[in-house]
Amino acid sequence: MAQARVLLLLSGRPEPAGFARSVCGRLGLGAGPGPWQVYCGLQPGRLLLSDSSLPGAAAQLPLQRPPFCPFSALEQQPPGASLPQQPPDRGVDLAVAVILQSRDQTVLLTRRASSMHTAPNLWVPPGGHVELDEELLDAGLRELREETGLQLPQGQYSWLPLGLWESAYPPMLSQGHPRHHHIVLYVLVTSQETEKQLQERVQPNQEEVSAYVWLKPHVLAAVAASEEGPDAPEPLPANLPPCVQIVELQGDMTQNLDLPTSTLLRKSLSTREDEERVSTGTKFALGLWLQHLKRSPKNPTHVSPKPEPE
Repeated sequence: MAQARVLLLLSGRPEPAGFARSVCGRLGLGAGPGPWQVYCGLQPGRLLLSDSSLPGAAAQLPLQRPPFCPFSALEQQPPGASLPQQPPDRGVDLAVAVILQSRDQTVLLTRRASSMHTAPNLWVPPGGHVELDEELLDAGLRELREETGLQLPQGQYSWLPLGLWESAYPPMLSQGHPRHHHIVLYVLVTSQETEKQLQERVQPNQEEVSAYVWLKPHVLAAVAASEEGPDAPEPLPANLPPCVQIVELQGDMTQNLDLPTSTLLRKSLSTREDEERVSTGTKFALGLWLQHLKRSPKNPTHVSPKPEPE
């Protein structure tokens, strides 16, 4: 039996989170998308979640799912509506994504390659699966290095956990039954280096990344808020530039291109599965980052390399 990556503390004992049911639902957190505050045990290679105080919990973090979560939608359907048969021991996978903030308070996002089997063309922070027994921060830094070539010098960054996102792919039932189910831990990694210093070392992995961009807080605030409101296109806010400059990979070369800012503001429900946009989970994480920035813009919580979270 595969080792469970996401465990839920139910009735006083940890149980593996099963693939076919919403984690938020199994924790009894209520209807809707959340967010809800949950207690987290951040352990090498796995995550323990509880809706009540957890002995030795490393953090209390917001957990959210999209309003169109397919696992939640299946739970609301008549009896008999279910996923195709799954292996009985199939669980929920664990991933870590890195919100990398430069000293200038810009954040790095990457566009997933169009050849990716899951979530092609989505703008997301660097991140991916956690390996067996891998420290969660190490997993995020490894994915950052593998996707962008960036290796942060020891002692030159701080970090803290931001929040948890329940992710499925395809992301909604209208696009088919979900084939992937993750809990994504978003971590903020704050570099002491400027955007220019970091940019000089970026060497994207073309198999995973087709473009990247550094965005400023006022643009990110609009992106974070863009999932709300009507689905119809709206005029671009006056404080936003019509375009942002991205770096796009073209074979072995890179080229600076102007991307319409409106592309980053597209809503999930009004786009095709493979259409370029910012992922819903990324918008959630950017909202948490902006809240942190307002509270303590110059006061990092943890210092590299691997301090214990609060």
